[in-house]
Amino acid sequence: MSGLLSIFLRLLLLFKLVAPVTFRHHRYDDLVRTLYKVHNECPHITRVYSIGRSVKGRHLYVLEFSDNPGIHESLEPEVKYVGNMHGNEVLGRELLLQLSEFLCEEFRRGSERIVGLVQSMRIHILPSMNPDGYEVAASQGPDTTGYLVGRNNANGVDLNRNFPDLNTYIYYNEKFGGANHHLPLPDNWKSQVEPETEAVIHWMRSFNFVLSANLHGGAVVANYPYDKSLEHRVRGFRRAASTPTPDDKLFRTLARVYSYAHGWMYQGWNCGDYFPDGITNGASWYSLSKGMQDFNYLHTNCFEITLELSCDKFPRQEELQREWLANREALILFLEQVHKGIKGMVLDENYNNLPGAVISVSGINHDVTSSDQGDYFRLLLPGTYTVTATAPGYDPETMTVTVGPGEPKLINFHLKRSIPQVTPTRSIPSSGHGDHVLPKKVQPRAARKKDVKMN
Repeated sequence: MSGLLSIFLRLLLLFKLVAPVTFRHHRYDDLVRTLYKVHNECPHITRVYSIGRSVKGRHLYVLEFSDNPGIHESLEPEVKYVGNMHGNEVLGRELLLQLSEFLCEEFRRGSERIVGLVQSMRIHILPSMNPDGYEVAASQGPDTTGYLVGRNNANGVDLNRNFPDLNTYIYYNEKFGGANHHLPLPDNWKSQVEPETEAVIHWMRSFNFVLSANLHGGAVVANYPYDKSLEHRVRGFRRAASTPTPDDKLFRTLARVYSYAHGWMYQGWNCGDYFPDGITNGASWYSLSKGMQDFNYLHTNCFEITLELSCDKFPRQEELQREWLANREALILFLEQVHKGIKGMVLDENYNNLPGAVISVSGINHDVTSSDQGDYFRLLLPGTYTVTATAPGYDPETMTVTVGPGEPKLINFHLKRSIPQVTPTRSIPSSGHGDHVLPKKVQPRAARKKDVKMN
């Protein structure tokens, strides 16, 4: 009998280990336990790591999925999901926990689609960017939460208005010329941002993310950049005006992919608002300065959209399963969009990797760069493009590429070192008397007035 009891207890323990995430709200400690539970169930394809701490010292944990956790594999893109940036917008947090459990279970089951997903990319899931705000909102409960209770971090700052403002610089550069990508941060940027924001910025700079979505609540729409309007306020009146990026068609497509895979987002009429196709340019909805999705596009190689997923910021527990079923396919399909466009290696003539090489597409005024390993990823819609790779000290290389609707086109660049141009020396003419005519004294180049650089 004791043997049967032992077997029963083992089966019970096994069931508890593999039981799916229940459809309920998870406080911070419960969230951490859930992430490690998934890791324990799928230890060979997951890794839990922290990107930093919140104001109150809570870790910002990320769950990674990959067939080689902790390692960037050349030509395998990095993607990310971020939830709960506003502490009181909680559906994204719960959906990402559900997604984590789903990926683990389906991989173990041998699902061809999910196995292919995990083997072809590295997925980073940050369920809560604002754990302090969430605890404030959760302590109120879904029935009594005020509209803004718990929205900000513990210092009372809205994290989606806390990133360095790079839009002002890009709008100037688009008009007068200048860099169109990887805009530099102000020298004092760390003093301007919150601990959570700083942690996420370091995270963005540590991985060559290609695609991302930021999960919010309060509406049902897929929002794409720019978020900040090019138009200025007029006498205090906020004018909404569409402000597209150079990749507007691509962003619209990414937003539609999510919207039409969602249970009802594509219908447009939700929460008292109407958005055709369930998508919107952020600035045409309302102008938002210092937002995260614009920052991704302007400072890194990452293309991010913002997903507003529920009318209620803090939906009741009974609604979570319905919301999961409405978002499950969309969450998976969006990840698969990272395999669109072109990718490849940038190498020198000796086949060494060239990090930081610039990949330009003719007609699209936004470049991307190769990673530290020399691989690059450029999301593009189907079509024919002229693509150029450049790197300091090397001759550029240009190719014509036709992109189809399926897998990304593999395009490798091999750059040759530039040959310095040597000015030929002129012979000094003879005076006819055996002595040479000396040229007039030439001013040093730096001293010529026309060459003096004005600062």
